[in-house]
Amino acid sequence: MSQYKIEAGTGQHIGDRAEQQDRAGLFTSPKAPGYMMAVLADGMGGRSGGSLAAEQLVSTAKQLFEAFSPHNDTVENLLRTIAHETHTVIKLSRFSSEKDPHTTMVALVLSPDGVATWGHVGDSRMYRFDGPNFVEHTIDHSYVEQLVSEGKITREEAKSHSLSNVLINVLGTSSDPEVTIARHAGLQAGDMFLLCSDGFWPYFNNNELGAAIAMQKPRDAAEMLINKARSRAAGKAADNCTFAIVKLIALPKEEQNYTVKKMRRAV
Repeated sequence: MSQYKIEAGTGQHIGDRAEQQDRAGLFTSPKAPGYMMAVLADGMGGRSGGSLAAEQLVSTAKQLFEAFSPHNDTVENLLRTIAHETHTVIKLSRFSSEKDPHTTMVALVLSPDGVATWGHVGDSRMYRFDGPNFVEHTIDHSYVEQLVSEGKITREEAKSHSLSNVLINVLGTSSDPEVTIARHAGLQAGDMFLLCSDGFWPYFNNNELGAAIAMQKPRDAAEMLINKARSRAAGKAADNCTFAIVKLIALPKEEQNYTVKKMRRAV
């Protein structure tokens, strides 16, 4: 039996753009009691095209998760199927429109056996924290990350690289997407997860994010983080800003409440 409960919430701001092309969702599954999913998409491809692609990802994730049964499938296969089905639908939509829609994906599934599994495509990220302490985040599928992995530029040089927004792996392009899957077992109270678009994460360091989420409920943390991101983005034509927070909270201890009852003798 789990020793924690889940608190979750989302935050979103349109930034300085004309349209909100990010989407996020939090879901449970009727065929998989105790499982929950968080999913986030950052749509791209011109006016309306990006939002349609992002909406397709969240809709596909919700539909497939509702049909998911751990007796018949694995979470890893579920995440890959979400990505590939979304990719196919987005590609088909090009035939009925003049748009070039595509989207990133990051999705997290928590299971009742204490395992977190996540998958991502693109540069929307998932962060994992142990309490306020940063543990890891997903590695972007971007051109500059490829240069870093090949040793051609340093991590510091990547931060200001002129091609930092070029992605090499997204949903909806001509190439089949590669879904990076990872997992963490042994979930416990205090573990925290953050899914976010690239209009959000550049404004914070890892320690700031961990502290903000640990100290507050998801809704309060979302409001504070959005205000801080907007403040730091002032004058920079900021992108859409979207994220989802998932926290594992310790269950309250049961209070022992004993009452002394009078005993009556049988007559």
